[in-house]
Amino acid sequence: MSDNVLNEKIEAQAWLEYKKTRSPKLRDSFIRQYAPLVRYVAGKVAMGLPQNVDYDDLVGYGVFGLIDAIDKFDPEKHVKFKTYAVTRIRGAIFDELRAIDWVPRSVRQKSREVEEAIVNLESKLGRQVTDKEIADELGLKEDEFNDTLIKISGTSVLSLNDVWYTGDENDKVSIVESIESPQTLNPDNIVEREVVKKVILEALQELPEKEKKVLVLYYYEDLTLKEIGKVLEVTESRVSQLHTKAILRLRARLMNARKGIF
Repeated sequence: MSDNVLNEKIEAQAWLEYKKTRSPKLRDSFIRQYAPLVRYVAGKVAMGLPQNVDYDDLVGYGVFGLIDAIDKFDPEKHVKFKTYAVTRIRGAIFDELRAIDWVPRSVRQKSREVEEAIVNLESKLGRQVTDKEIADELGLKEDEFNDTLIKISGTSVLSLNDVWYTGDENDKVSIVESIESPQTLNPDNIVEREVVKKVILEALQELPEKEKKVLVLYYYEDLTLKEIGKVLEVTESRVSQLHTKAILRLRARLMNARKGIF
């Protein structure tokens, strides 16, 4: 038996024991074991945020998410703890970022304007719209529109983690959770009543190819923006623009879905 298999068996037993006993000693052991995961997730989040957001603060927020994951993890559901914890850690970080309202008001306003332009155009045209059409709607040249996307890139990372409800208060999903589950990229796998998930997944499929690739490479393959740039043979700045456009398109589709447009 390999060391990895042996370690997995020992950990599985430890989780079962923790579920029964809620041992503080075991809890502390899990926190120490998965502390590097918090640093990793915080690092990933930090890459999409302005430099004035402190990495150590993100780690601190993430620790609360890790503790929450440890307390709520159910080993009998046959999901790896690491997979479960990443969403909780990231969620805790973004919850705190929202609470401290770190995005400048002017940047938030620009993000709303772009999103509203996409919502209005897509509801009118009934299809995904081009960069030129969005720029024209905003009264901007295309290069000015691209500069705007760079300025609001931090808000797009935040909005990707916004929670959308699927009708039941206890049944919710974020855009990022849909991207991170490769098996759910096929809308046929979605239960009909989960309208929000269905809309997200259909919108993902309809994104321009480069935008879709950026989302999957960043959120599922865990590549950095710089690494994605090398894969797509574009600059890191261009990757950031593609990422922001993709998220704003997804959010616009959700807004129109709520209005019954799509």
